[in-house]
Amino acid sequence: MRRRPDRSLQVINALQAEVVVLQEADKRLPPRPAALPHDLIQSHDWTTLDFGQPGGSLGWHGNAMLLRPDISVLGTAGIDLPGLEPRGAIIAELSTKIGYLRVVGVHLGLLRRYRLLQLMAITRELRRRPSMPTIIAGDFNEWGPKTALDAATPGLDFVEGGHSFPAPRPIAALDAFALTADLRATSCGVHRQRPAASASDHLPVWADLIRA
Repeated sequence: MRRRPDRSLQVINALQAEVVVLQEADKRLPPRPAALPHDLIQSHDWTTLDFGQPGGSLGWHGNAMLLRPDISVLGTAGIDLPGLEPRGAIIAELSTKIGYLRVVGVHLGLLRRYRLLQLMAITRELRRRPSMPTIIAGDFNEWGPKTALDAATPGLDFVEGGHSFPAPRPIAALDAFALTADLRATSCGVHRQRPAASASDHLPVWADLIRA
């Protein structure tokens, strides 16, 4: 029941990922300071992306993205999403070892009606942008099959690593990825290695991507 940023970084590093998308990366009350201190992140050789968040915050509406230094950033944006509760998404366009890649980080609403509206807002934003291989990653808050979200995500296919919530005894695959047809997940899963179950209320999910 104690916040331990060092433990969270231990889990993040164990993923051996090149791009990490985080949710609830800031404390809830204004001025929403970062739950993971910036200097601690940098000491572990991660780059924190800027999405126009207020000073001191790590993310946009709590969504944040960390990169390893060999990835180049082409552009970033934070977008507000519709719903009863404040929600947002982050978008980063990157140059990676598999080519150009757009990564969208999300933490969708608790009600399906608003989840669908939020995904439709994201896909509208994606249509306004140049074509690029795209992955939407994060907490979709959908307890059932992701096919319930298909109507709001045309051109995207869902990939689920497995049950990730609640971390001590996972029963729901809330955390997932949605990929455009020009991307393929060669493998994916849930990271269960200690201390993941005590570092967060969600276990991390991961995916290895290639161009399709």
